[in-house]
This record gives sequence, C-alpha cells and structure tokens, in this order.
Amino acid sequence: MPPKSDSVEGIVLSFVNEQNRPLNSQNVADALQKYNLKKTSIQKALDSLSDSGQISFKEYGKQKIYLARQDQFNIANAEELDQMKKANSKLQEDLEVQKKAISEVEAEDLLISCPKHTLFVMNVLIAEVRVLQSNLTLAEIHAKESRLKTEVREMEKKLKILSEGTPLVDPEERKKVEETYLEKINQWRKRKRIFKDLWNSITENSPKDEKEFKEELGIEYDEDVGVSFQAFSELLSNGKKRRMQ
Repeated sequence: MPPKSDSVEGIVLSFVNEQNRPLNSQNVADALQKYNLKKTSIQKALDSLSDSGQISFKEYGKQKIYLARQDQFNIANAEELDQMKKANSKLQEDLEVQKKAISEVEAEDLLISCPKHTLFVMNVLIAEVRVLQSNLTLAEIHAKESRLKTEVREMEKKLKILSEGTPLVDPEERKKVEETYLEKINQWRKRKRIFKDLWNSITENSPKDEKEFKEELGIEYDEDVGVSFQAFSELLSNGKKRRMQ
C-alpha cells in the first residue's frame, strides 16, 4: 500500500519520484527542510521505501544512493523521442517567425506615429550619445594614467627580481602547496572513480539513452566544460622536472 501523501514516507517518495535522479539522505534532507523533517526520520523513510520496493537503492561502502523506480515512468522509445525533437524544432521555428513578425509590426507602428524629421533627430542624438559614451573624461584619463604607471612599477620590480635570480617562492611554502595540490588531485581521481562506478551501476539496466539521461539529470563530465584531469595531473610532475633541469 502506498504511503499517505502527507506522511513522511509520502513526502519523501513524492520528492524522489519528482527528482528521478540519484540521491543520498543528505540531498533529500536539505531539499525537504521546509517540511521541518529530521534527517533521522527521512533516513528511516528512505530505508522503509527501499525495503518495500517503492524506490531503488545501491550501497557504496557506508553510502546509500536512492533512485526512483524506472518502471513506473512512461519512457519514450527512440522513434518517439525523434518525433518529439522534430516537433520541438518546428515550434522553435514558429516562435522565431512570430517574433520577427511582431518586431516588423512594432517598427511600422513607430514609423507611422513619428514624423520623419523626428526620427532623423532621434537617430542623430543616439549617435552623438554613443560617441560621447565611448570617450573618456579628463578625470578618467588621469585615473587610467595613474593605474598604468602603478602597473609598470610593479612589473619593473618583478623583472628586477627575476633578472637577479632571486627565488620567488620559499621552498617550504612550495612544498606545502605541492602537497595540497597532490591531495586535491588524488581526491579528484577518487571521486571520478566513485562516480564512474555509480553511473555504470545505474545505467547498466536503464532503458534510457545514456547521453540523454545525463543531459536530463544535468550531469557534466570534465571534458564537457573544457577541463582535463590529465593536464592538471601532469602540472606537478612537469614542475618537478623543470626544477631538476
């Protein structure tokens, strides 16, 4: 029997189904703060729902990941998805046509309501304002000159330090930074592995297309945002090689 909609289990079940993405108990507790539910009661509800088969879950060490049952959703097949995409593209085209038509009508109304000499004066004034906005005032010129002089002095100081061969970074400080960097790289590598295992487990029996499922959940890989884990990993080793040369 499904839980009542106003019970803790009902609220949690409704939220998990609405999200339809991997969640842990903290995710659910944070999202349902408006109901003044304690994390312990939410955890209990999640366990009860998973035990009764109303939601799915996977265990990763001490971590439990919950997910809505996929067999309850009417998932479109490839042909239906293709038809939906085509319909969406057609609607986008129709919207652009409507926007263009509205713009043309508004422009015609403006021409009708304003005499030609008024429009000419307006265009001249707009052009003059744009020219004035692009020019600096005397005060702005002095401020920019002062800022540039300060930047030149700073660059000259750095150039002098470099030409004298003075170490820019204390060796102990460099060591601390490298250790912190290495720790972050290791955490990054570990989290990538955990995500890969979790993602493979979730998608191995899912009828959804993996790429579309990823987009639906708002998941982005490092490569999607132009980040290379390999490049960041090699930074530290490259720095050590340069110091040894």
